[in-house]
Amino acid sequence: MAESKKEIKTYISDASDDMTWHERLYVPALAKGFGVFAKHFFRNLLGDKEEGDTGTIQYPEQKIAYSERWRGAHRLTKRPDGSTKCVACMMCSTACPAQCIHIIAKEVDDPNVEKAPEVFVIDELRCIFCGMCVEACPKDAIRMDTGIHVPAMYSREEAVWDLDKLISNKGVRGNV
Repeated sequence: MAESKKEIKTYISDASDDMTWHERLYVPALAKGFGVFAKHFFRNLLGDKEEGDTGTIQYPEQKIAYSERWRGAHRLTKRPDGSTKCVACMMCSTACPAQCIHIIAKEVDDPNVEKAPEVFVIDELRCIFCGMCVEACPKDAIRMDTGIHVPAMYSREEAVWDLDKLISNKGVRGNV
């Protein structure tokens, strides 16, 4: 134990012997760090605001443009007659890794449709926006192309989106 402490002291003393007095005070490192700080500070203070040199976005007034691949909030698509395309096959809730989709099926009188969702609920607080539900849906009933963020909410009940809320969301790219 005493030998390892002696080796550490020897290593530290050997390293510090190679350093000059101003290097031991870390003056060059401090000056280099202050130079980087000053460069960024004055570029952001005096730079062209329109060119986007700063990393700050004045959020309510300015909004960033999202890529085409960005996933927005969920929505359910409708048939031409106004009913939802969802056939309550449970594929989206099965594929969801966060287990945030809850569906209860009901029988439908329409001979072309076997069943439909009586309850379709997505808990947006649990959702991780992975898009697995969209990929798993065989009828293209659920999409994430609204182009909107899930808004801030004041209660947990507001974050649980039901069938009516999901149908009322409109898609940005293709309002089907």
